[in-house]
Amino acid sequence: MKKVNEKVGVLRFFQDEVDTLPYAKPFLKWAGGKSQIIDELYRRIPRHILDSRRISTYVEPFVGGGAFFFFLKSRFVIDKSYIFDINKDLILAYKVIQKHPIELIERLKELEGKYLSLSEDKRKEFYYEIRQSYNEQRFLFSIDYSVLDDISVERVSYIIFLNKTCYNGLYRVNSRGEFNVPYGKYRNPKICDSENILQVSFALENTEIFCEDFEESRKYISSGAFVYLDPPYRPISETSSFTDYTELGFSDEDQIRLAKYFKDMDGRGAYLLLSNSYSHDGFFERLYEGFKIEKIKAKRYINSNPKGRGDVWELIIRNY
Repeated sequence: MKKVNEKVGVLRFFQDEVDTLPYAKPFLKWAGGKSQIIDELYRRIPRHILDSRRISTYVEPFVGGGAFFFFLKSRFVIDKSYIFDINKDLILAYKVIQKHPIELIERLKELEGKYLSLSEDKRKEFYYEIRQSYNEQRFLFSIDYSVLDDISVERVSYIIFLNKTCYNGLYRVNSRGEFNVPYGKYRNPKICDSENILQVSFALENTEIFCEDFEESRKYISSGAFVYLDPPYRPISETSSFTDYTELGFSDEDQIRLAKYFKDMDGRGAYLLLSNSYSHDGFFERLYEGFKIEKIKAKRYINSNPKGRGDVWELIIRNY
């Protein structure tokens, strides 16, 4: 990797610019992203954190697009942060942006320049070529988070390119783990947001990133830790089902396992904030009986039936 891409190099060449840039925001559009309910979550942050503007330990076992994580990083001093997700490519993206943002920017600029220079038909053709390369790469490239080489950067550039140019900006895989979202017809997509990638890289300083099941976060949680849990939502209908962030999905049995985790971490004295869909069958009310459960309104954009999109009820659950 080029020397300029070392953290010292990034600081030397971009520190003045980064200080004047907007705060970091999610670098991928992610199903279930929390940007739309940030205000609701903010109002429920523990009072002592709001007063001190400081979080000693922050843990997010389902980081996804990271909307709440980046929001907190922009407004609070976080001494230690630990983020997890089971999606291997998502975690690869976080790690590449954390360590090698400049080379990623260079690669994305190349993809953006080529894509925007093409006709509509050629753009579509180019999209499917990248999608095929991305899927084939799964069999040729074994992710090693300790070795972030040029292939790692290329793969992350493909993830971001596909996310910015696919239909509705989804990340979805089939049962074989293949990205299968069709082409999206966008006139001038911003494939390379260099300013945000730099800010994301700085936001990820002093953050440990793990590709693990949420249960593995237990070892980093003790009394006083602030934990935000945003699991794949339980579907509110057959057409709204979307847990395909990995080929494994997230079942009711996983939701039950998560509720046990919640109770165990409550016993450790952690501050726990959780969001999920509202189910008319009282599923979550039974799982989290004894904790504070609130209904809020949110907009749901992912549904195979367009009539099913719009305002929906969601739940916020906490132990304080």
